[in-house]
Amino acid sequence: MAQPDDFGFGEEAALLKESARKLFSEHFSAGTLHALVAGDPDPNRAPQVQWDMELWQQMVDLGWTLLAVPEAQGGVGMPLVGVAGLVEEAGRAAFPCPLLSTLSASYILAAAGAGGEAALADIAGGATAALVISNEHGSWTGAETSVSGEGDSLQGTGYFVQDAGKVSHLLVCASAESGPALYWLPVDTDGVTVAQDAIVDLTRDQAHISFDGAAARRVCTDAASALSEAMPAIWTLYAADMVGAGEWQLQTTVEYVNQRQQFDKPLGFFQAVKHPLVNVMVMIDQAKSLVYNAACAVDCEVEKAARYAHMAQASASDMAAFASSRSVQMHGGIGFTWECYVHLFFKRQKHTEMLWGDAVWHRARLAELLIDNAA
Repeated sequence: MAQPDDFGFGEEAALLKESARKLFSEHFSAGTLHALVAGDPDPNRAPQVQWDMELWQQMVDLGWTLLAVPEAQGGVGMPLVGVAGLVEEAGRAAFPCPLLSTLSASYILAAAGAGGEAALADIAGGATAALVISNEHGSWTGAETSVSGEGDSLQGTGYFVQDAGKVSHLLVCASAESGPALYWLPVDTDGVTVAQDAIVDLTRDQAHISFDGAAARRVCTDAASALSEAMPAIWTLYAADMVGAGEWQLQTTVEYVNQRQQFDKPLGFFQAVKHPLVNVMVMIDQAKSLVYNAACAVDCEVEKAARYAHMAQASASDMAAFASSRSVQMHGGIGFTWECYVHLFFKRQKHTEMLWGDAVWHRARLAELLIDNAA
């Protein structure tokens, strides 16, 4: 069916977004984030998993991890436009948590059919999940997975696993007899080894996970189809995260250049400062429009969802790169220091920008879709 004029962003979605913004503004400022994750500036420090588990529990109690779980499995089944609004606020706060990973796993499990229902019920019961679908080269299509499933046990290693140190369960793509399949297992299962990676993004943790005969439940025998169906929603949510972080970068930078004086005038008075920031604002608005357009397509126009999600990811990635560079530059010398909060968002944006393919990759996939349709 055609998209509604407001993208389907109704009162319930607006209330969720507003409550999320209020929660983070009251309990998790940028200063709180910096104190939590940036206490040690040593570039050779060991990888750390630092997050506010008490605030995360409040989010769980509010039902945020249930939003992508269908009602039949005990979840909320909220339209993606509402979930995108929530993720935008989480990105604005850069809150370290497994929300995005758990939502992503929920969309894949929902696409897996009847086999994923039990795992979705686990998430409805409080489980959190990380995706183990990439090989050492970053391919996440499932066809090139470096994990193999033999019966109900897993062998091999999965890479680039987000939030692995914060979750209770793993959703694994592994090669099986009939092709790539999806498996579900607790992260503390015997034979599972989690090795944290050193990454630049201090607001997330990443790991590679090895399996040595780990017992797992097969939830889907056609992982490629489930991933293909779920990826537009996942791309859209990560684009929403970049939009939220970009809004923080813009707001914080505008406040700084209006306070900092040069030649007896605020820095924001000068065209060399104000014009690039206007460009950031325009790029954020463009990316946000494409995010909600893509989310609405997942809800209402499934046949166009992949096309619009590629557009949202490409636009958000371009915006994230530009907003990050301008936020650092407009803060002047202090912007390059560890003590200035902007580096946290700069690093988060660069990590998110590359995680599911950068703007060039998404534009190339979009071109393939359009050319194939035209042919």
